[in-house]
This record gives sequence, structure tokens and C-alpha cells, in this order.
Amino acid sequence: MLLNITGLLVGFIIIVFSADFFVKGTAAIARNFGISPLIIGLTIVGLGTSAPEILVASMASIQGNTGLATGNAIGSNIANIGLVLGFTAIVSPILIQSSILKRELPVLLVISIASYLLLIDGNLSRVDGFILLAGLVGFLYWLARTAQQSRAQSIDTLDVEFSEEIPSNIPNSKAFVFFLLGLIGLIVSSKIIVWAAVNIAESFGISDLVIGLTIVAIGTSLPELAASIASVLKKEPDLAIGNIIGSNAFNLLAVLSVPGLIHPGAIESQLISRDIPIMLGITLLLFFFSYSSTGQPKIGRFKGFLFAILFITYLGKVYLDTIGI
Repeated sequence: MLLNITGLLVGFIIIVFSADFFVKGTAAIARNFGISPLIIGLTIVGLGTSAPEILVASMASIQGNTGLATGNAIGSNIANIGLVLGFTAIVSPILIQSSILKRELPVLLVISIASYLLLIDGNLSRVDGFILLAGLVGFLYWLARTAQQSRAQSIDTLDVEFSEEIPSNIPNSKAFVFFLLGLIGLIVSSKIIVWAAVNIAESFGISDLVIGLTIVAIGTSLPELAASIASVLKKEPDLAIGNIIGSNAFNLLAVLSVPGLIHPGAIESQLISRDIPIMLGITLLLFFFSYSSTGQPKIGRFKGFLFAILFITYLGKVYLDTIGI
């Protein structure tokens, strides 16, 4: 058991640093090819922040642990809003200024509802996987078009923040090394995490879905937590919440498609009756909090505490359901 816990912790540490290297390298290469920082940030960086979840879902699906893969996708979305956004807002209130984010939030809500409707029959088929993958392509296209239109009209605050954060002075050779190290680290750490998580689940006699929803979801959300807190401390609030919105959309479209394509089959009923409705509820709450009829919308400390309390309550609910209370 000690070996499994140690392996899980080591895997999480490696995956945090690997995700950073992977995103930095990929973004630098794209910028060196003349792609605008806003497009890079919304698409490449956004997808890169979900790389830990994608790799973990891939490894789990290859081994036949579909519950771990689907649990990680849904659990990460709950953790991103409840844990990451909650604690980030507690550290520093988040003022939402970007018009792009205000357009992206309704799209996230639509993606969340569509994913629920796709899975409501209790089955994640290969057709479902292809539908989600097609949705990913469409979402990436929409993001790129939105970024181009925004730059043509006016300078968005998100564009300014991405321009400051995405490296412009890293040569391609160095950027490729970052990318390669990050990719190798992500592959190795995801294998370690899946191995340790499955062993822990078997040791405690619980389903891999529960481990995916809780421990693994929290662990793979650590890169988002680090990035979001760093963003608000640098006075880049739109970047902080943008990381979360983008990551959640990619978790549903990219991560959830993986088990459907690799190991399709039935999903556990609790995912439909408990976890996805909670994900929808907390996403809807973020949607309402992000619009204001009086001035700029803000996720303040009170709302941050509320998100954090909701997340802790959710973990408690999963625990009580697991032990049969």
C-alpha cells in the first residue's frame, strides 16, 4: 500500500512539471511559426492543460479501466470549478473582463448538457466517442474563429494576458526539447498514476470510478490550480478563469472521447445519477456568477468559499455512497 501511495504522489509531481514543459514547448513552437498568442492560448494551451487527463484516460482505457477514465473526466471538471476556481478566488478575487470568456462560458454549458444527453443511456459507445471528437474539432475551429474576430475588432484583455505569458524568445530547438520532455513525462507519470490508482482501488475494495472521480481528478487538476493561482498573483484574472473554462470543455470533448474510442461499453449508473448532474449544477452556478447586471462580474472570496464548500460536500457524498450510508 505504501508503494502505491508513493507511486501516486510521485506520478502527480511528475505530471505537474511535465504538463508545464509540454504547454511551454508547444506554445513556443506555435508562436515561432507566427500564430497569434490569443489563438495559441485558447486552443493549444487550452488543450495542453487537459493533457494529464487525456493521457491518464488513455492509459486507463487501454487497460480496460473505463471507470477510471470517465471518472477522471467528470471529476476533473468538478475539481476545476470547486477546488481550483474556489481556492484561486479565495487567494484573490477574479474580475471577469474578457468578452471572449463571456462567449465561451455558454458554449461550455452547452457542451456539458450535450455530454450528459450522450451518456444518459448508460453507455459510452464508439459512436459517442466519434461524436465527442467531432465536437472537439468544431470547438477548436470556433475558438480560432472567435480569436480572429476579436483581434480584428479590438484588443481583448485575454489577448494581452496571453501575449505576456506565452514565450516569444525560445528557439525552436529548445522549445522542441521542452515539448519532448513534457510528452515523455506525461506518458510515464500517467502510467504510474493509473497503476497506483487501480491498486489502491483494489486494496480498499472500491470501484476505479470512485478513485477517478476523487484522488486522480484532484491530482490531474493540480496543473490548473498552479496556473490559476499564479495568474491571479500576476494580476491576470481572465487567464485564471480562462484556464478552467477551456480545460473543462476539453475534458468533456477530448478526455471523455478516449474511453469511447478505445474501450467502449457500459458506464456506472452513479456517474449518470450523481456525478454528471453535480458537474452540470456547479457549471451552471459558475455561469450565473460570471454575469452581472451591475458593473463587471466578479468571482469574489465569498463565491470562492462557496465553490470550495460545494466541492468538499461532493467528496463527502461520494465517500458516504461508497461505504453504503
